[in-house]
Amino acid sequence: MDRNLALEVVRVTEAAALASARLMGRGDRNGADRAAVDAMRRVFDHVSVRGEVVIGEGERDEAPMLFIGEKVGRQGEGDVEVEIAVDPLEGTNLCATGAPNAVSVIAIGEKGKLLRAPDAYMEKIAVGPGARGAIDLRLSPTENLRRVADALGKYLEDLTVVILDRPRHECLVAEVRAAGARIKLIGDGDVSGALNTCFPESGVDVLMGTGGAPEGVIAAAALRCVGGDMQGRLRFASEEERARATRMGRSDPDKVLSLEELAGGNVMFAATGVTNGDFLRGVHFTGDGARTHSVVMRSKSGTIRYIETIHRFARAPDYGH
Repeated sequence: MDRNLALEVVRVTEAAALASARLMGRGDRNGADRAAVDAMRRVFDHVSVRGEVVIGEGERDEAPMLFIGEKVGRQGEGDVEVEIAVDPLEGTNLCATGAPNAVSVIAIGEKGKLLRAPDAYMEKIAVGPGARGAIDLRLSPTENLRRVADALGKYLEDLTVVILDRPRHECLVAEVRAAGARIKLIGDGDVSGALNTCFPESGVDVLMGTGGAPEGVIAAAALRCVGGDMQGRLRFASEEERARATRMGRSDPDKVLSLEELAGGNVMFAATGVTNGDFLRGVHFTGDGARTHSVVMRSKSGTIRYIETIHRFARAPDYGH
């Protein structure tokens, strides 16, 4: 995949962020998500790829745009074939309430290299480069924390664990507290939570818990770019979800999946902040346009580029409408 594609793709996340940011704090999570999807879809039509959405807004019957299996991009002769994982607005509740860490994210991989996962739950553990190889989802949270602490050269009591604030995590939270580690509970946005483990300034060492499988694949692509590590295991709420996973090619739906099995080959990742967060600043509207803050990463080179863009709505398409 050409490195110029990474810079082209950031226009897609910028458009989604601009559109959803107009609805920040207005309590309309569905409206913000729909605005992000619409904007992302329009800009994708101008990207020089023959793309297929493998992680999107749901099945064809559940989502009007960016559904699993949808073809996106110009689809021109000679355009590179890629698989695409998108979350036009990761943190819909965060955007609706004006809370931190809402982002627009996209991952692009080589054909056949991104996990094709149903819209189910995934048990996850993620760490930064310093603890790569130390995690094992088959072990208890306490044992994983011990291994991560050893790898990082820290006392276990100095670790900070990010966990989604959900009732299903009561036992996990209790065990992490009993082990002595510190906890940062987040209301949404576990892609950002996983990525924060790779940047010491975030103060986050580990992400644990169960969240969306689509977000797990996107997070894995991001971690591939920055040298982190992650494992995931699908968790099903019904037999229909399990059967859907089998139809999508998961011969062993209960398998613990490595980082490379979640997002293998060469991958690219782009994200644009919607609201201010630990990792990216949110959209700031000015009198005649807006400023956006994005990151673009590639696994092949390990390059991380931060991009601050000034948008002049009088001179360029306003993706917020």
